[in-house]
Formats: sequence, C-alpha cells, structure tokens
Amino acid sequence: MNAEFIIGLAGQAVYLVLQTSAPMLVLGLVVGLIVSIFQATTQIQEQTLAFVPKIVAVLLALLLFGPWIITKLVDFTSQILGNLYMYIG
Repeated sequence: MNAEFIIGLAGQAVYLVLQTSAPMLVLGLVVGLIVSIFQATTQIQEQTLAFVPKIVAVLLALLLFGPWIITKLVDFTSQILGNLYMYIG
C-alpha cells in the first residue's frame, strides 16, 4: 500500500460520509427553514418548536434512507476488505 492508495481511500471515505449523511442534513435543513419561517410570521419564539420537528424529520429520513445507507457502507467495507485481502494474499 502506497501513499496514493491511502489518500484515495481517505477521499472515498470522506465522500461516502458526505453522501450518506446528506439526506438527513438536507431534510433537517428544510424542516428548520420551514419552522423558522413559521416562527417569524407568527412571532412564536418557543425553543422546543425549533428542535422537535427537526429531530423527528431526521429520524424519519434515517428510517427511509437507512437501507440505502447500510448498502453503501457494506459495499465500501467489502471493497476495503477485498483490497486488504489482495494486498496480504
């Protein structure tokens, strides 16, 4: 294993983290924006109103995108283990 391989693997890992966390982050951002607009128009400044819908939205996104995320992580892990097996064996 040389330095280029390790740097490429680290880049793939960072990209995978961004790719798998994006659905939850985007949905949390959209729900937070909607709640903020609602709070600004009604002048309700309840702190729990800002957090509870975002938490629920992120949990729902995790349930919805969970199988896809697990598939991506398992594929990446099998790729790493396959490369390790080829290097050792």
